[in-house]
Amino acid sequence: MTQPPAPQIRIPATYLRGGTSKGVFFRLQDLPPAARQPGAARDALLLRVIGSPDPYGKQIDGMGGATSSTSKTVILSPSQRPGHDVDYLFGQVSIDSAFVDWSGNCGNLSAAVGPFAIANGLLPAERIPDNGICTVRIWQANIGKTIVAHVPITGGQVQETGDFELDGVTFPAAEVALEFLVPADDGEGGGAMFPTGQVVDDLVVPGVGTLRATLINAGIPTIFLNAADIGYTGTELQDAINGDPDALARFETIRAHGAVKMGLIKDIAEAAKRQHTPKVAFVALPTPYTASSGKAVQAGDVDLLVRALSMGKLHHAMMGTAAVAIGTAAAIPGTLVNLAAGGGTREAVRFGHPSGTLRVGAQAEFQDGQWKVTKALMSRSARVLMEGWVRVPGDCF
Repeated sequence: MTQPPAPQIRIPATYLRGGTSKGVFFRLQDLPPAARQPGAARDALLLRVIGSPDPYGKQIDGMGGATSSTSKTVILSPSQRPGHDVDYLFGQVSIDSAFVDWSGNCGNLSAAVGPFAIANGLLPAERIPDNGICTVRIWQANIGKTIVAHVPITGGQVQETGDFELDGVTFPAAEVALEFLVPADDGEGGGAMFPTGQVVDDLVVPGVGTLRATLINAGIPTIFLNAADIGYTGTELQDAINGDPDALARFETIRAHGAVKMGLIKDIAEAAKRQHTPKVAFVALPTPYTASSGKAVQAGDVDLLVRALSMGKLHHAMMGTAAVAIGTAAAIPGTLVNLAAGGGTREAVRFGHPSGTLRVGAQAEFQDGQWKVTKALMSRSARVLMEGWVRVPGDCF
């Protein structure tokens, strides 16, 4: 007699927007026992939750939204790290392949970590004020960094509504201020913020050419290029690049060779298994353009223009971690980002992206012959979209 298909199981989960991203959040303790440890079972479960791999590229049979910004998962638990409240693990789920990338953080969803932790009992009740700001110290487990979130509280509950506006998000909400402490990578990829030891390198990319590039490990490993060197103006919107398969293939080739030069992978063939990092971004001097919302961005509104790719496509706004990289690079004289912003020393920049503008700050110091960044700062917002249980077939993992 044929065994009937396994029934669905339900797992406590919350669907949240953080910044310009959305993701499914779990408490570690709520996952099925087999998925509480890293490995194949956890990856298979998260793939099924999101609806991947999907050869149609739509994630119809899951919680994903068929873009890199909406194909995300988060697992939180009480922190095992002294001086921290929660451990935050981020999984970027591939849309069309059976792969979860654990190599980096999501800066946008970082804004939702504090609110979720407060609302789901991961902080002691006495830490939460009746009214005011609750400071949540987050250990970002993917990259081994500390993030401090300042979450507004009203009546003992997370305040989600407000008048803080973020380009790329349709409706205003409450502001969540984030501090990314010592955001530059000090381990992976050569052991320094600039893995080659240079603020600008010649990146040799077969079939593309030799490109001037700033290779930086800050927020997330990022390859910065000059827009003009690759035939762009820095005013492009998504369709200009995402609708051009040849352009996307060139960017992936650049990304793979940049990853090798940064020491993130040993061979370009490994790039396919490391889709989340590094990012590729290109910069340009301020130029007027019309954002995807129809908003006019004037040259005087910004210090520079930046466009960035995530998971093989031009991002609709800006990844939070890439914004940290932008702020860090802008603070260090001589990087391509700094030069596009006018050069010199600066503690903050406002840059133009496809959806509008964003301000990010960074505090940099020159110590012992090296630049060091003590923190990067930016504001985002977060909101619960749905909470309850997510359902998956019981035999999917």
